[in-house]
Amino acid sequence: MNSAQTSLQKIYHAREDFPSLKRLYNEVPLAYLDGPAGTQIPQMVIDAILSYYQTSNANTHGRFVTAEETDRLLEDTRETVATFLGTSERRAVSFGPNMTSLTYALSKAIARFLQPGDEVLITQLDHEANRGPWLTLTDHGIAVREIAVTAGGTLDYDDFRSKVNERTRLVAMGLASNAFGTVNDVMLARELTAEVNAWLLVDAVHYAPHFPIDVEVMGVDFLLCSAYKFYGPHVGILYAREGLLDQLQTDCLRTQVQQAPYKIETGTLNHASIAGVKAAIEYLASFGHGRGKRLQIVSAMEAIAEYEHGVAKILYEGLGDISGVTRYGPSLEVDLRAPTISFTMENRSAAEVCRFLGDEGICTWDGHFYAIRPMEVLGLLQKGGVVRVGISLYNTGDEIARLLSTVASLSKG
Repeated sequence: MNSAQTSLQKIYHAREDFPSLKRLYNEVPLAYLDGPAGTQIPQMVIDAILSYYQTSNANTHGRFVTAEETDRLLEDTRETVATFLGTSERRAVSFGPNMTSLTYALSKAIARFLQPGDEVLITQLDHEANRGPWLTLTDHGIAVREIAVTAGGTLDYDDFRSKVNERTRLVAMGLASNAFGTVNDVMLARELTAEVNAWLLVDAVHYAPHFPIDVEVMGVDFLLCSAYKFYGPHVGILYAREGLLDQLQTDCLRTQVQQAPYKIETGTLNHASIAGVKAAIEYLASFGHGRGKRLQIVSAMEAIAEYEHGVAKILYEGLGDISGVTRYGPSLEVDLRAPTISFTMENRSAAEVCRFLGDEGICTWDGHFYAIRPMEVLGLLQKGGVVRVGISLYNTGDEIARLLSTVASLSKG
C-alpha cells in the first residue's frame, strides 16, 4: 500500500474521531451533510480546547507561567496556520472572531488607503461576507463594480477581463462558491490584477476544508478563512502578504501593538478556540505523509479532496436520476469543484425538502446561505433558494444512499 492509499484508508476510519457522529435521532444516526455551514469537531480538537481551560487559561503578556503559555500558544498557532496556508511568515497571520468581522475591519482600513475615483471589483457569485464590507466603500467615493455570474453558476471571465482597468485597486473574490461548489480561477485573477498593480483578496472559507492552499503560488495579497469550516472552532483567519497590513490604518487601541499581525486584532482573542485551531490543522495533517508539516498537510488535503469528490459524484449522479430534480453549479467532471451540491425539486420548496430530510435524520440546508446575490441573479431567491448538501471527510456513500432514497420517495409523493 503506497502513501496515498494509506491516507485514504485513514479517511475511511475518520468517523471514529468525531463524537457527535454517534448521536441518534429517531433511532437512526444523524447524517451531517451540513458541513458548508460548519463541520463537526473531532475529539482531538475538543481535548485541546478543554486542556487550555484546565491548565493555561490566562491573558497575554503576564510575567507568570500561564500567561507565558498563552503567548506561546498564540505564536505557535500562527506558525501552524502559516504552514497550512503555504507561507513561512507567521506574522502574516491574524486572528479574529470570524471571517466577516475581519473583512469589515480590513475594508475600513483599505477605505482610508484608497482615493475617490478608485475602483474595487467584487463578484455576483460570492458570499455576502465578501461583498457587503466592500460595498460600504461607496460611502468614500470609491466605485464598487460587480463581475457577473453565468447561468451555470460560474464567473463570467470575459466580464471580469472587461472590468479590470487602470483605476482598479482591489479585486475581492471567492476561491469556491458555498452555494454551487464552483472553484474560481485565482491564477487568472492574479494575472489580471498584476497587470494594473491591484491587490487581490480571496475568500477561502469554502475552499479551505477541501483543497490545499498555497498563498505564495496563488500570489494573493489577502486571504481569509474560518476554522469552524475545517473541523475547528469559531475563529476567523486573515493572511496579509508581508508589509501590507503595516501600510493600512486599522481600528485599534493605542495600547495594541501597531504592527502586523496584531494591529487588526481588537480586544482579547479567544485563546481556547485558538488552541483548537492549532489542533484542527494538526488533525488534518494526520491524514498526510512526508517529511515536515507542510508536506503532510498538502498530501492530506489532496487525499481528502479525492475522497470527497468520489462521494459527491455519487450524490450528483444520483440526483440526476430522480424525476423533478434540478441540480445547480458545475458538473463533477470539471478540473476542480468543491463537493457541495445544490438542487431544487418540482412542486416542493427547498424548506419543505430540508424539513422532510431532517425528519429522517439527514441534516441539509435550504435558502441562500448568505450567497444571496447569485440567488437573486439566477432567479432562485424568490423561490426560496435551493437545497444544499455538503460533503465532509466523515461523510459516507451509505449516507448519500439514505439521502437519495429519501429524495426519491419525496418525488413520488
